[in-house]
Amino acid sequence: MVRQSPGIAGAEAGPTGQEAAAGPAQDGGRALVALLGADQAPLLVRPFFANGDPGPIIAALAQVPELLEVTAPFLGTVLGPSAVPIRTKEMVILRTSAQASCRYCVEAHTVVARDVGLSVTEVKALRSELDAATVFPDPDDQAVMGWCDALVGTGPVGPDAKAALRACFADHEVVELTLLVTTTLLLNRFCTALDLPTSPDVLVRLDAEGLR
Repeated sequence: MVRQSPGIAGAEAGPTGQEAAAGPAQDGGRALVALLGADQAPLLVRPFFANGDPGPIIAALAQVPELLEVTAPFLGTVLGPSAVPIRTKEMVILRTSAQASCRYCVEAHTVVARDVGLSVTEVKALRSELDAATVFPDPDDQAVMGWCDALVGTGPVGPDAKAALRACFADHEVVELTLLVTTTLLLNRFCTALDLPTSPDVLVRLDAEGLR
């Protein structure tokens, strides 16, 4: 069984199997593909369901076992515990997802961000609902958010974003943060294209904290 970060399971776990076969998505439509449950998944990928609902990303990837077998370990490594603090990683994931307008990832990672200690005000700033420079005065935090914003765009990355990041982080951290942003973008487009459903538990948390 691969290591799974909160970005793959945990807060993102949602309905799979018969209750979510091709949906329902939060906009009232349905997921583009059937989200397989443990009883429907091919034998090769059933270990991914051994600890319960693995979430819609895994449930969708289970449609293609050979892809799930290689993608899940990669995602678990990139999104999971590493030399970069979990607070910083969740800042990257939430900021990138908000800039990419991924409803599913923003909702799921708002909850994860709160669970790792980011405040409601910080979460709102990462989602561009408050001024980020005011909420995050630390140069490291500002450099990380600027890097996310720069990579979500198209074309060459500007020199200002590069200089700010290099001033705050070592080479290995720059590489990891860059891979984290770009992997998050991959997931943003995957989740948005397939219209993956947000877990009802996540929606309850968002409503309770005024973050929906």
